[in-house]
Amino acid sequence: MAIDERTDTPASVTNLTTLLASGLGVGLSPVAPGTMGSLLGIVCFYPLLSISASLQWLIWFVACAVAIGSAERAGKAWGVIDHPAIVIDEVVGVWLAVLIPLSLLTFSVSLPLLGVGAFLTFRLFDIVKPWPVNVLERRLPGGWGVVLDDLAAGAMAGIMMTLALLVIGPA
Repeated sequence: MAIDERTDTPASVTNLTTLLASGLGVGLSPVAPGTMGSLLGIVCFYPLLSISASLQWLIWFVACAVAIGSAERAGKAWGVIDHPAIVIDEVVGVWLAVLIPLSLLTFSVSLPLLGVGAFLTFRLFDIVKPWPVNVLERRLPGGWGVVLDDLAAGAMAGIMMTLALLVIGPA
């Protein structure tokens, strides 16, 4: 099934699936819902900083499974596979942009710098959609395409942040 680009189809939170897919409703924002979802992702990740990296990754994997399922169901409910109100993909994508440098770097980093940098680089890759982001979005069906393109953007942003923080050095 190809991704439908129509954005005039109204979305509303009618059940748990649409609540999750819309990022607790932030995806219903009339202005920049993807950006609002990315901000939500950064805000939601900060409480996870106090737990182990392995538990952070486990929560991320579970969140990705929830994202794929809820994006699939919300897309069907709203009649648009990648409806702009579906922002759970931005949440898990920006989490990946933060998790990668936190897991790879052996020195402590400025958390505000990491948060802002991950947010900005993720949004850049999510909006520009360079290869392979654009291919994943177009070629994978349903919730898989909706979420995996954002995970590719998050991985690219996470690698860029890791490299940038290596250049900047310890906080």
